[in-house]
Amino acid sequence: MPTTWDFSGRTVLVTGVARPGQIGHVVARTFGKAGARLIAVDRNAVGVAERAREFAAEGIEARPAAGDLTEPDMGVLAVETALKHFGRLDVVVNVAGGLTTFGPVAQSDAAAFDREIAINLKTAFLMSRAAADALGQSRGAIVNFSSVAYFRATPQMAVYSAAKAGVAALTQSLAAELWPRGIRVNAIAPAMVRTPENVAAAGADAQYVEMSQLVEAVLFLASESASGITGHILPITNGSI
Repeated sequence: MPTTWDFSGRTVLVTGVARPGQIGHVVARTFGKAGARLIAVDRNAVGVAERAREFAAEGIEARPAAGDLTEPDMGVLAVETALKHFGRLDVVVNVAGGLTTFGPVAQSDAAAFDREIAINLKTAFLMSRAAADALGQSRGAIVNFSSVAYFRATPQMAVYSAAKAGVAALTQSLAAELWPRGIRVNAIAPAMVRTPENVAAAGADAQYVEMSQLVEAVLFLASESASGITGHILPITNGSI
């Protein structure tokens, strides 16, 4: 991790943190190692509490916030947790989401579509909406998670691609809307990331984006080094596009 990433005194809220070794967990831990105070958010109450204890054992100030981010009140609760314990909120990283619907459109159903949109797009919308006032006080930043699927058509991934395209459009619209309040909004769009779950599904020899590459991009977009960047969707492909 570059020494230029110094988030001392800042509060960073990361969603999708409960599963060890997965993206949200690693992103949150890296912010903590860079000096940030963490709000770890996930619907898995047991898992997110375990991650918060793990962070604390490593000397990272962290508080868990557990609940379903597809419900409007959860984003509000997460922001209130940040303000109650740390007095400010500087960065929101909307990691929560994932690929749950794979297959031809003709064989997909409306419930699967609604679920994919909810966990990927609705969560980012509700969390960003809940955080805007607090971020305006600190002239903070939002980093969303889109996907390379937004740029590259892939058979049997239409529903996921639509959800992540929605995240990209939300990012750019929020960037225009929130810039006058001093809030930057960007997104990363990774190809398949090397995680334990992806390796189990696709094998160790598949072409991956390495976790370190992804995390560096997130911290860059959240940092003062990117102070003039907003509304950008940053592909991270490691040569796979």
